[in-house]
Amino acid sequence: MDSSVPPRGAVPVDGAVPPGEAAGVGSDGTGPDTYTRADSANRAVTPAASGAVPGTGQATGETTGTGAAPERATGPETGTDTRPQGAPGAGRKRSQGGRSTRDADVDLREDAQVDIREEAHEDAHETGSGHNAPSRYEDAGAAPRAFPGPGSARTADDSADAAGDTSGPDSPFTDEEDDGAAWGPEDDRTEETLRLLRDKRRAHRGQRRRDLAVSGYVALLFAVGYGSTLGYRFVRDLEHLAAQDGVTEALRRALPAVLVLLACGLALLAARDALWRGPVLVSRPDLSWLLSQPVRRERVLRPVFRWTLGLLTAVGALCAVGGAVLLRLTGLAGLGEALALCAPAGVCLPPLAAALALQVERGARAADRVRALTPYVLLAVALLAGQAAWAAAGHRSTVLETAELWSGPWGWAALPVVHAVTGQAPGWPVAVALLAVAASAAVLHADKAAGTVPTRRLRARAATVATVTSVLWSAELRAARLAVTEALAGGATGARRRLRVPRSRRLAVVWRDALALLRAPERLVAAALWLGAGAGTAALAVALDGGTRLIVLAAALALGWLGVARLAETARLETDDLRRSSWSPFRLPTLLLMHVLVPVAAGVLLALAAAVPFALQGGGRALLLMPLCVPPFAAAAVLAAARGPVRTELLSLGLVTPAGDASVFVFLGWYAAPFVSAVGPLTAALGLGGVLDAGAPVSSLVRPVVVSAGVTAVLLFAVVRRAKALVRPAG
Repeated sequence: MDSSVPPRGAVPVDGAVPPGEAAGVGSDGTGPDTYTRADSANRAVTPAASGAVPGTGQATGETTGTGAAPERATGPETGTDTRPQGAPGAGRKRSQGGRSTRDADVDLREDAQVDIREEAHEDAHETGSGHNAPSRYEDAGAAPRAFPGPGSARTADDSADAAGDTSGPDSPFTDEEDDGAAWGPEDDRTEETLRLLRDKRRAHRGQRRRDLAVSGYVALLFAVGYGSTLGYRFVRDLEHLAAQDGVTEALRRALPAVLVLLACGLALLAARDALWRGPVLVSRPDLSWLLSQPVRRERVLRPVFRWTLGLLTAVGALCAVGGAVLLRLTGLAGLGEALALCAPAGVCLPPLAAALALQVERGARAADRVRALTPYVLLAVALLAGQAAWAAAGHRSTVLETAELWSGPWGWAALPVVHAVTGQAPGWPVAVALLAVAASAAVLHADKAAGTVPTRRLRARAATVATVTSVLWSAELRAARLAVTEALAGGATGARRRLRVPRSRRLAVVWRDALALLRAPERLVAAALWLGAGAGTAALAVALDGGTRLIVLAAALALGWLGVARLAETARLETDDLRRSSWSPFRLPTLLLMHVLVPVAAGVLLALAAAVPFALQGGGRALLLMPLCVPPFAAAAVLAAARGPVRTELLSLGLVTPAGDASVFVFLGWYAAPFVSAVGPLTAALGLGGVLDAGAPVSSLVRPVVVSAGVTAVLLFAVVRRAKALVRPAG
């Protein structure tokens, strides 16, 4: 017996995941690495509890989450099974030629499954729930019995997805369960089940409407009380900006690239969202009970997709109205014409995004393509941002813009808006017609396919969303991010790149961090994109003055901090579970200090690359100032990783003020302390010292250098103190 294979139903202690659960997500909605042996009392009894490991051909005598499994023993001479009377397969004899252990295990597994099914059906009849009720003995990962065909709860897509093949109805897999049973048309209880649900949920719907009304009322109060003042100031500032010489023309030149960028960003966001949530999101009770009944699953899933589609379309229409208002405020177009020509994009792009997300949610192959193509799409978005900035500076490429605007729906939606602003978009009615046809075809296909989303993929997304929701209520943002990140990865491992192992153990942490960064290149790409965005925002800050410069500069530094923080993931992994640091020859304070080295080195290289365009334009001091910001950012990122458990008690301090309870602001201050400690002093040093002014003397560089060194030292000292507090015994 191979003891390395854990039995199904056992509580994982070494990274194994229970069947039917998304990786890193507990069945009770908890986050990763939160399974304990105490949870075993609530876990379902599986075939492993009867002594077999389904799908492996191995019996086990290990203790599972439901108790010890009986071991299989055979008589050495007669080959007679000596298991207790009544055990699955007891009394079976071997053939005269002798059977292998694997054959005996296969028989054992089959008998165990049959006995468990019979016991489950008997239990269901005894409780009055009938054979349709899901049994607590069924495997959490097994799909329920269902109608054959496209509307079944276990379709060809389900079986193909389980095998890594999503070829659809032409797949050679059948829609029947292992026992050959399937619901037939005579078992259809769709109308009765849905009618019963509507009746039972009537009171809940009323309470939900009242809750939504209260939430809407509170949001309206905030919008009127705070939003009106902020909106008025924003409108005045925007009109003042548009009145400056050359600003309107710069916006007009950059608009085509910006519109294509927004459309591509929407498509990327929808596809990535479908990797962990998707447009068809069913609650866990509906998955466990409703879809296990003899009902047509398209009657359950299609309304969910239509609700998502309608919500996205409404949001898109509001965005179209907001875009038309912005065009009017900046003087680029009249309000009526802008509303009419922004409407096609607002109405057609969201349905296209929803259809794309549904395709990603349905199939593993589409999801794998999204993961593989994401870096290239991000690169295209970054190039579009550079093209927009280049066009705003007066270097516009008409040929490139024409190719982008006619290359697909992302350009067709932009052509009417370009016509409203520039009046130079020939053929835009054809683009609107193509966009409408594409959106209609995509919506019709998606509406038909909404009922064929595999159950196992619905279950994984429901578990991830439940985890994210539960941990967000407790302000555990790190746990929510881990759950989403694991769902986005889809169980894929990093690239198997290697580095030569250093001879000195003092370099073990640096070697390990560098190797982790090489095996997760998406972190490096994300850091480069954040730093590039920060560099572009800093260029805008240089062109401004006064308080506006400080605000934009703070935004640029915040983007840079986000980029460097992406490089410090290994420090966060160490502090997520302090037992992981047991591999290190260093104590935790020294270990966390060494985790700063690789983010600093990689961040400095990326900052130098981002400063090259400034140096080519005569801003040579950017080669010093941009890398100078990296060490404080890296130290702040490691300090944020070492902050320890979330102090939710700060949310209930009871600090009553005329504006309400200020406890939430205390909590936000504690949470954002590392970020503010790095960005605040650097903003003051760079924005108030005159180093960004043209013709500033060399002596102006002294203040940023001193501030950077001082902030880094203070933050590293705080890292040491926090690390010691983490390992200090309680009390």
